[in-house]
Amino acid sequence: MIASILLAISSFSYAVDPTNIYPKVKLETSMGVIIIELDRVKAPITVDNFLEYVVKGEYNNTIFHRIIDDFIVQGGAYDAKFTAKKLGKSIVNESGNGLKNEVGTIAMAKENRPHTANRQFFFNLADNTTLDPGRKWGYAVFGAIVEGEEVLAAIAKVPTDYNEAMAWNDVPLKPVTLIKATLLPAGD
Repeated sequence: MIASILLAISSFSYAVDPTNIYPKVKLETSMGVIIIELDRVKAPITVDNFLEYVVKGEYNNTIFHRIIDDFIVQGGAYDAKFTAKKLGKSIVNESGNGLKNEVGTIAMAKENRPHTANRQFFFNLADNTTLDPGRKWGYAVFGAIVEGEEVLAAIAKVPTDYNEAMAWNDVPLKPVTLIKATLLPAGD
């Protein structure tokens, strides 16, 4: 058990170059490829948390389970059968880092309490100023799309409805899958 934990830690450390302050991740979805650039300068805890899930393959074969056109596309937590994926530790909310919930940015989802972000993330489809911090905690932005804006726009338009089994609104009628998330080599 201890050996497998040490191997996981060392493979994460090896795969994630700590000197790469703007790492890029390729998201292969069922609707096309999105490439995001993360900002480790302004959101180091959030970026490292996200990259840990990426490097371990934890986002592979998950779905975008909440899609609200002109608002957000959210995913990272469930497979196509709505089985919840394993959670890691919750992280400190870095929403006061100066990055805004603007069109094309990626941010961490959280519960109502501020420091509850874990593995779920969302893309902003509009300038969602109500998600930025003010007199209360906001949602921590940690990067932006650099390629594939048209893929996100297409995902935003898929038909959604209330899902009775999950008791949720805004669930795609046909699953939109994040097939694979890959950390790109530095310089790509």
